Amino acid sequence: MIENSDLEANGDPEFMQSLARGLAVLRCFANEQRPMTIAQASRLTGLSRPAVKRCLHTLVRTGYAAQDGVQYALRPKVLALGYAYMSSSTLAMRAQPLLDQLRDDLHESCSLGVIEEDEVYYVARAEVSRIMSIALRVGSRLPLYCTSMGRVLLAAQPRGDQEAYLRRTQLRQCTPKTEINPSKLLAILEHVAEEGYAIVDEELELGLRSVAVAVHGKAGAMAAVNMGTQAARVSLPDMRSRFLPGLRRIARNLEAMGHD
Repeated sequence: MIENSDLEANGDPEFMQSLARGLAVLRCFANEQRPMTIAQASRLTGLSRPAVKRCLHTLVRTGYAAQDGVQYALRPKVLALGYAYMSSSTLAMRAQPLLDQLRDDLHESCSLGVIEEDEVYYVARAEVSRIMSIALRVGSRLPLYCTSMGRVLLAAQPRGDQEAYLRRTQLRQCTPKTEINPSKLLAILEHVAEEGYAIVDEELELGLRSVAVAVHGKAGAMAAVNMGTQAARVSLPDMRSRFLPGLRRIARNLEAMGHD
């Protein structure tokens, strides 16, 4: 469900609540990845059904959604909203050919992610065809605490910020291997900061391993690059020896370009 704080003005006279509600309805489609009814969107956003109905009616009228009986689905026009970010993000644009080359060299999927609203957002990705239950693409969002990109980004933050994040985050056990103990996670983040990379072994999804390094700017870690693989095919030592050099090369190249 969308946080209520994202939908309330809280005394801000410039805050446009109707726009916030419309964006919340758009976001719930991304989370569900399927057509929805007014009742389903109301449950996901926490908004009343009349409010959701007005938002959906407006999205239909402006061409961003389509209605089929009681169900609503997004239309291709919404892609322009995401493209506006991608076309203005020099970091994502410059990372893409580097990710493409690394994917072709190692035949594994690799990605670029940034922190947004306590999650890691995928802003560039070069993918190979693999069977995974988690479909990852540009725009996908994943938790910080149990992903390799999330951990290198968290590890670059001050200890107080890490502790605050763990206090406000619901630490869910995605697999039996997912670490959800805050004290142990803090120790893991300290180790990641010392090593300069993070490996997550089947904590997000059973059978999936990933390794990531941070991309640093003048203000600290501005992004992370990672490579994911199937645990049955690639061992942990191989991930360090085969994948890390290429990820570090991409990070150095992006850092040299400067994006702050």
